[in-house]
Amino acid sequence: MTDPPGLPYHLVQRGGRPGAWRPIVGVLALVACFIVVVPVLVQVPFAIGLALAGRDVTDGLTRLLDLDDPTPLGLAYLNVTLACAILVTWLLTRVLHRLAPRWLASVAPRIRWRWMAVCFGLSIVALVATLVVSAVVPSSGGGAEISGELNEFTSTTRAFVLVVVFLTPLQAAGEEYAFRGYLTQAFGNVFGKPWAAVLFPALLFALAHGAQSAPIFLDRFAFGVVAGLAVVLTGGLEAGIAMHVLNNWLAFGIALAFSDMASTLNPTGGDWWTIPVTLTQSLVYLGLVVWVARRMRVRETTQTPAEPGVLVGRTGLV
Repeated sequence: MTDPPGLPYHLVQRGGRPGAWRPIVGVLALVACFIVVVPVLVQVPFAIGLALAGRDVTDGLTRLLDLDDPTPLGLAYLNVTLACAILVTWLLTRVLHRLAPRWLASVAPRIRWRWMAVCFGLSIVALVATLVVSAVVPSSGGGAEISGELNEFTSTTRAFVLVVVFLTPLQAAGEEYAFRGYLTQAFGNVFGKPWAAVLFPALLFALAHGAQSAPIFLDRFAFGVVAGLAVVLTGGLEAGIAMHVLNNWLAFGIALAFSDMASTLNPTGGDWWTIPVTLTQSLVYLGLVVWVARRMRVRETTQTPAEPGVLVGRTGLV
């Protein structure tokens, strides 16, 4: 006996309180939170810490926000700010849609940890394919300058490593909850189509990274599209989070070992030859994720009928 059809991930919000205005207000509130509200609120504990340490608070906050010459504390601030997206999206999901925040994680509704561990393994396989392709394609050298020598390991390097290891996964998860989580469900709610739930968040994801060259913009847009497809096709954020964490660990790791953090946080120029490299990683990863998800019977829809309002008041499935 087959299970009754449930709600796919991008239509989960339709299982909450009805109202076309809800996802629109939610998207605007999410944008406002991360342009104004969250950055200011997160500065408060950092300012208190600077004051307790006897440092000039104004100067300390100025250095905190200077991404052209980042410090470990500045990177920590950036990571914590982006990680707060998890809390913001939980709040919007609960208040606006009357849904348990766990519905953002997956159709389960929860993080499927075994599946996430598998996705980390698959992302490593895709990374190997990327290294093979990057070794044979030409490069114009338009990206970050990478020296052939290993950087000296200093106390600052150690501080950066601690921030990257412990806070970067939260930052990556925060971005996934915002762009592949809430925004995917919001645009899915408004348009009812998978393509809208994938493309619009991917576009906003690329734009959210600020001024950038065309190759870098397309690189980030492609990442957003692939991560969005993985979410829609597997019914949860696990695949997107796994790939995002590994990519950021790799980028920051290379910066600390052979380059500098500023060039990684503020890429300039860009190189069109990075596109085939990125596409190799993305398409190999997406293909592996979808194939393995089918083999493991990873659920793509909720276990509830696909009807409006069916998820209101539910905290999980039995």
